[in-house]
Amino acid sequence: MRVAEQAGMTNVLARMVKPVTKRLFPSIPSDHPAISAMLMNISASMLGLSNAATPLGLKAMDELQKLNPDKERASDDMITFLVINTSAITLIPATAIAIRASLGSANPQQIVIPSIIAATMATIVGVTTVKLIQFFKQKKQSPGN
Repeated sequence: MRVAEQAGMTNVLARMVKPVTKRLFPSIPSDHPAISAMLMNISASMLGLSNAATPLGLKAMDELQKLNPDKERASDDMITFLVINTSAITLIPATAIAIRASLGSANPQQIVIPSIIAATMATIVGVTTVKLIQFFKQKKQSPGN
């Protein structure tokens, strides 16, 4: 991941997904290090590199905390990232495949597609829920309501 970062690949990836990140994380400047840290964390999770994803997730939260005006509470962007990180779409669920193989499964990799579908649905439901809560919270706090 450090090689990707030093080679500038994270910046290229950040530019490619900018329309999505801008909608998910509207208060984060598009060139802020938090975006790269979040993208690297999500990429590591998708590849099943959970040990590599953890420090990247912590770095992302640290960067998000620097932008947080209320240091005692999680910001909306931090909550959204946590939901995405927790639902973690994994393209290759290597641990589950290894467990199934060790227990003698005839086809241990057959869980790949159901795992991707389940994680994608969890991410969609999680992000939709958090965005709805944030929308109603903002509406409730806005003057004139």
